[in-house]
Amino acid sequence: MTREIKKFFDSGTLFVWFCGAAVATSLLLVGGVLILIMINGLGFFWPHALVEMQLKDGTKILGELKGEEVIPDSETPQFPDGKTRVQLKIGNRDLYGLDFRWVDTDQIMSAETPNDAVAFERREWGDFYGWVQAIKHGEETVSSGHAESWKRLGPLVEQANELHDNIEHIRRDEIGDINHEIESARLKIRGLELAGRGNSTDVVELRQHIQSLEKEYQAHVDSLRGLTQRLDEYSVVLVDANGQEKTLPVGQIVDAIRPNAMGTFDKILTYCQNFWAVLTEEPREANTEGGIFPAIFGTVMMVLIMSVAVVPFGVLAAFYLREYSKQGLIVRIVRIAVNNLAGVPSIVFGVFGLGFFVYAVGGTIDSLFYPEALPNPTFGTGGILWASLTLALLTVPVVIVATEEGLSAVPREYREGSLALGATKIESMVRVILPCALPGILTGLILAVSRATGEVAPLMLTGVVKLAPALPLDTHFPFVHFERKFMHLGFHIFDVGFQSPNVEAAKPMVYVTTLILVMVVIFLNLAAIAIRNHMRKKFRSSAI
Repeated sequence: MTREIKKFFDSGTLFVWFCGAAVATSLLLVGGVLILIMINGLGFFWPHALVEMQLKDGTKILGELKGEEVIPDSETPQFPDGKTRVQLKIGNRDLYGLDFRWVDTDQIMSAETPNDAVAFERREWGDFYGWVQAIKHGEETVSSGHAESWKRLGPLVEQANELHDNIEHIRRDEIGDINHEIESARLKIRGLELAGRGNSTDVVELRQHIQSLEKEYQAHVDSLRGLTQRLDEYSVVLVDANGQEKTLPVGQIVDAIRPNAMGTFDKILTYCQNFWAVLTEEPREANTEGGIFPAIFGTVMMVLIMSVAVVPFGVLAAFYLREYSKQGLIVRIVRIAVNNLAGVPSIVFGVFGLGFFVYAVGGTIDSLFYPEALPNPTFGTGGILWASLTLALLTVPVVIVATEEGLSAVPREYREGSLALGATKIESMVRVILPCALPGILTGLILAVSRATGEVAPLMLTGVVKLAPALPLDTHFPFVHFERKFMHLGFHIFDVGFQSPNVEAAKPMVYVTTLILVMVVIFLNLAAIAIRNHMRKKFRSSAI
């Protein structure tokens, strides 16, 4: 028996089982986290049923049932397992002052799901749950009763959304273009004044151009005023579960549904529409409502700029260390330094990026190329370029190590064969060794993208903001604006989850943003993996 146990330990089978158990545990933990995120994130889009409860104190509540739990320390002889309570999202924040409410189960006399209950998604104050009582045009009642008013409400909401789209188009595109031209003209005038040409005819023409632009601006403002008045022409009279009335302008309604009267197909359609809206719309209500498109765009664009910056530097450094440098003490020290650089806390890189890129490099660029804009900084403040370069520094050790691994896997015969055929060192590097090592380089890029996408701390010092007024990419020359601040999915999670005054209402958005962030990481990695696999097929001779 002793010999068998000794033989078992000597065989190493026990350590194989330990390794297998560790891998299985790690996969289970990762899978559990992903499942938790998916359940809470994907469930956010489903139109939940509205439950109306009659309580023993004579009041009624209407809302979405969110959960049930045992009240702590509530065990009594009558309730040996403890009392239970349910959580409902009751909405109507402007009426009740809160979005969620806990109700003891023993206080509920009855519960039902009325088919005519309506869930309103509003532009402000969150959701409203209740019934439609009437629709007014000004002070005149144009429809009364739930059935008739509900029929008229749908087209009015659709018309109001079209008006909002027109208003947003005028504000963002037409007025945005005018503001851009006015600011450009103002900077040109300031540049001429700094050059001692403040009284030139160019300045006079630019001032006249600004005046004409201001007239166009005023015309658009008048148009906006008219569209805004049209939004308030119709209003809907709502009533909550206790009969309390609320008059709401139709222009404040984003969507209105009756989830209890919807079939499975309608709910699936609504689910898809909600999911698409989150991906494509702007945020509202301090990021707790609406979409996260600017955050998705900012995250992807930052990662792309970071990738463009980190790959050349990392690859060139790895080529020098592996192919050109004399292997010795100094190179070993450099490799140790590179490996240790990967362990430096990310906030340290953020402080470095703020001091070097923003203040030193950005301030110098402003002094040399944008003196007319001073004292307002152009590049001397946080922006997507500085954030991307900071993350490039953060991830460059990963690319260097992966590229060196790829270079070490290239057979020595390839180098010697290339040189023997008359190729120069550069030609051998570019045409033989680099293609063979390319899958390893892309592996480093995949790891860099994975880490950079989820980093938040350095970005908080170098350019990310809660709400960005404009995207870093638009139709104004030079089209890509590296100096602009941007939104990021990771910072959006931090802001909504920990900075929101209404944490409970913001919790679903945290899961949704986390889910989208995971999907973005997976998408970027899959794109890099597809490129790597294509390279592997193209260069089958690679030993990687």
